[in-house]
Amino acid sequence: MMNKLFRQSHLANTLRTKTIFRREFSTEVKDAFNNIPQGIKDLTSRKIYKTHNHPLNTLITKIEDFFLNKKVSDLQIPGEKFKLFQDFDPLVKVKECFDDLGIPEDHVSRRVTDTYYHNKEIVLRPHTSVHQIPLMKLQGNSAFLVVGDVYRKDTVDKTHYPAFHQMEGVRTYSLKDIGAKDIKEAKLITERDLKQVLENLARNIFGDVEMRWVDAYFPFTEPSIELEIFYNNEWLEVLGCGVIHNQVMARAGKDINNECGWAFGLGLERWAMKLFDINDIRLFWSQDDRFINQFKHGEISKFKPYSKYPACYKDIAFWVPSPVSDDTFNENDFFYLVRSISQDMAETVELIDTFTHPKSQRVSRCYRINYRNMDRSLTNEEVDALQVKIRGLVETELGCELR
Repeated sequence: MMNKLFRQSHLANTLRTKTIFRREFSTEVKDAFNNIPQGIKDLTSRKIYKTHNHPLNTLITKIEDFFLNKKVSDLQIPGEKFKLFQDFDPLVKVKECFDDLGIPEDHVSRRVTDTYYHNKEIVLRPHTSVHQIPLMKLQGNSAFLVVGDVYRKDTVDKTHYPAFHQMEGVRTYSLKDIGAKDIKEAKLITERDLKQVLENLARNIFGDVEMRWVDAYFPFTEPSIELEIFYNNEWLEVLGCGVIHNQVMARAGKDINNECGWAFGLGLERWAMKLFDINDIRLFWSQDDRFINQFKHGEISKFKPYSKYPACYKDIAFWVPSPVSDDTFNENDFFYLVRSISQDMAETVELIDTFTHPKSQRVSRCYRINYRNMDRSLTNEEVDALQVKIRGLVETELGCELR
């Protein structure tokens, strides 16, 4: 899970050499660390999760109602009512996003190939967990939900997108709140409460489904667990959670000998795609009325594809720089390039062949790009133009040699 030490000097050098997305999509990028293209900046202002009738808005409303419902609250340990926060700026401090949550410097999520940096100290949040400590420390909240858009560089397929949405939930207690004789007992009670609450949440949203708990690891919870449900004939991981780590509690100004709590995080698109039968994550961002007009606020209904436009497949093969490593070639950089240049018309990018030359030991990769627009048919001419542009930039920006 951990990679080698990721030095700030490497971060700066990498970003200075990869200027493609600044030239293509941004007209005023001044900081050398900035790797946020204009296309991603534009998404930060969309706030689709607040759109009336939108599946994400319906799902958020249902989860919020669950935590505010008196019958459900009776199943939980009594305490402060939950509050919902959904208006935080997506630009957050690196320290709060990583350091304060116990995410080490060599963790893969801190690399520029995974995270969008505004500058050396500020990133587009890759998770809503960044708001846990400020809300506990500065506002003294003991029960809250956070909703927000989060951003990560990732693979190009129907279930991944550089912008998506998470919901975070936190609940803290004192020993007196839960009648525990010491902090060890309090954490056991807290974990039981966490499981009971989240099992009831899953049943409330997905119905009477089979469930199982799986051990996991998150730097900011201990112990850490994931909840899986059996839904539509498959096991689905629906959320990660755990008892809040002592270091996180301490940084939030809590007395770790007298206070503890639980936290969970879930991906809203992951839930909505299953509940609404939406098979392409790009659709959540569609501005085609045929998408949003299918839904009514507060109702979970199955999405009906309004058109199936033909796919257009194009292959690209190239030699990657030697010696092969994350420092010379990172696949996320290629995905990032394809998605940005295609402007979301790349539905999937799949590695279909890897070849190592027997003499030179040079490594070649061949990727198949599936172009498909959600709202119209693409012409051969425009797909060819995109492919030519991507081929050129693979050489000039990624340092690869076309085959």
